[in-house]
Amino acid sequence: MPNMQNLVQNRSNLPAPIAPRLNFVAALAFIAPVALGALATLITLNPAGAIVGVLLGLLLAQSPKIARQWERAVVLRLGKFIGLRGPGLFWIIPFVDSISTWIDQRVITTGFAAEETLTSDTVPVNVDAVLFWVVYDPEKAALEVQNYPQAVSWAAQTALRDIIGRTSLSDLLRGRERIEDELQKLIDERSNPWGVTVQSVEMRDVIIPAALQDAMSREAQAAREKAARVILAEAEVEIAARFAHAAESYRDNPTALHLRAMNMLYEGLKEKGALMLVPSSAVESMGIGGLLGAAALRQQSLTGSKETPE
Repeated sequence: MPNMQNLVQNRSNLPAPIAPRLNFVAALAFIAPVALGALATLITLNPAGAIVGVLLGLLLAQSPKIARQWERAVVLRLGKFIGLRGPGLFWIIPFVDSISTWIDQRVITTGFAAEETLTSDTVPVNVDAVLFWVVYDPEKAALEVQNYPQAVSWAAQTALRDIIGRTSLSDLLRGRERIEDELQKLIDERSNPWGVTVQSVEMRDVIIPAALQDAMSREAQAAREKAARVILAEAEVEIAARFAHAAESYRDNPTALHLRAMNMLYEGLKEKGALMLVPSSAVESMGIGGLLGAAALRQQSLTGSKETPE
């Protein structure tokens, strides 16, 4: 399953709870007794020296441990927690003390997903998210929960499913920041008792069914077309208002009206071979019959026609 594969990959970079960790100091603690035992065997010709040296080297090699700068070692003595060690070099009593877990205190990223989860308006969605978290209390992480990386991963996934079930699709698509903040608070409430705190949650992708995507695309297109028609109607209203104002200006000023008519004819005849249709009412009311005749002669001269205009 994809979710399990993601969890395994995310936990693969974490330190193993009980893993052999060789270091330079342990190697010296092993080599020194072995060398002394071998030297004693050569001098006394008795193999007991070498045997004692090897046993003593194996015993001493178990004592020195080195924790990296970002690590804390959980030390148990006869099964009881005695404290945290590290970073750097520290010593334990062989066969009495043991290190149960190496806690990584760096920021850890965990990917998690909610597949085929129904929103509050019964729409199945697939949501991918990334969790950034850190262990602030290594003692709680080691003692309060069995496997804290897995617990945090499952807590994040269940919290994501819970929030999706309480959120509508429109809110899920538009209010990502609010959902991320709510998801971070919910995961924090569950993981704080384990010594883990969440720094941030980021939703990478929200996938909805293809049929629903087509329906939403058509809805958006219809909304844009409606807005365009409304804007065009508003423009027509504004144009009509401007025409009414212009008519009021031309009513008491016939000279301006004739000048406007001449300008209209000029604009129409600038292009060679242009055809103009002028309503008869405009010819009568504006008195542009003579102007039209002149314009026709001008058009004939531009086109090079020999026909006499009617």
